[in-house]
Amino acid sequence: MLRVLTLATLFPDATRPNFGVFVERQTLGLAALDGVELRVVAPIGLPPFPLTLHPAYRALAQLPSREDWKGLAVDRPRFLNVPTSGGRFHAAALIRCLTPLLDRMRETFRFDVIDAEFFFPDGPAAVALGRRYGVPVSIKARGADIHHWGHAAATATQVRAAGRDADGLLAVSQSMADDIAAAGIDRPVRVHRTGIDRSRFGTVDRAAAKARLGVNGPLVVSLGALIPRKGHPIVVEAVAALPGVTLWIVGGGPDRAALATRIAELGVGDRVRLCGPMPHDALPDLLAAAEVMALASSSEGLANAWVEALVSGTPIIIPDAGAAREVVTRPTAGRIVARDPAGFAQGIAAVLSQPADPAATRATVDAYSWERNALELHDHLTGLVGQNG
Repeated sequence: MLRVLTLATLFPDATRPNFGVFVERQTLGLAALDGVELRVVAPIGLPPFPLTLHPAYRALAQLPSREDWKGLAVDRPRFLNVPTSGGRFHAAALIRCLTPLLDRMRETFRFDVIDAEFFFPDGPAAVALGRRYGVPVSIKARGADIHHWGHAAATATQVRAAGRDADGLLAVSQSMADDIAAAGIDRPVRVHRTGIDRSRFGTVDRAAAKARLGVNGPLVVSLGALIPRKGHPIVVEAVAALPGVTLWIVGGGPDRAALATRIAELGVGDRVRLCGPMPHDALPDLLAAAEVMALASSSEGLANAWVEALVSGTPIIIPDAGAAREVVTRPTAGRIVARDPAGFAQGIAAVLSQPADPAATRATVDAYSWERNALELHDHLTGLVGQNG
């Protein structure tokens, strides 16, 4: 029996159903394997009172401290998130809140390994707790946890120490593994790619999806939080230069008002729609209806939106960021372009003028599956437990 404690500050809840949905799916896959017992600890960072009364935090503060989440036993302890601290106190606060919880948990669930799902603050906390309980620790790198926290002055030292002291490291792509080394963590990293729910994605006919969504003509979709790193203004300006092309931007965030202003300035309000966040269950229809998925991120690990678009038969237009070259390996997968409006306009136009066979696009991600993801994670964690012996 493999007893796994999954530690994930990136995990969905009732107020944020799409937050870390890929971590949820990975964890469900591992928990479903024979011979695995698993508990999830999904800490929630909250600022000091009275800031918790702000609408942005009030709903989080009211979440249950323990619940059954899609069949997973999930604890949601709160840790102190000190504003303007640059994250320097996150890991220490996480350790303080988790220690009494895990001391009690160990009485009935003596976990064999800690699987930290984000490099910061999960990683440093997991290493400290692994030492306390004498169990090995794995840390997975996904993107911003290395690209931001691994280089920020307040947290880089903590990230490097965690990477050095963990028993095993995972990365969502080879490029992410290279970025770990570039952050000053020089040790072997196992690539552990994401999966795809093929029972939902890749099963929808494009014409039928367009009819359900009321879409006529070429549709470009951009999936991602409305934040500067995702580069939505670049895609808006690119589509503005392509008459007859419609753009739907799916996601929420602080840049919504600025995007709305820019759309109005360009006079493309009839072709560009800010859809807001959508449930993950709505994405199969949306991605099937689109001829192109365009995302102008300045940095990524390996975006789930990329592979979910590809398995839907929809080519992607992306910059040379993160694992782009590991995913766009042939023209049927899309184009890697310059991160500017002209580059994106050219890439979108190229795909629209020479549409790929959806089956050929789907074939580019044949290697991605949640079943493989779960088995590889089980093998990795079992190996760490065996080494710890």
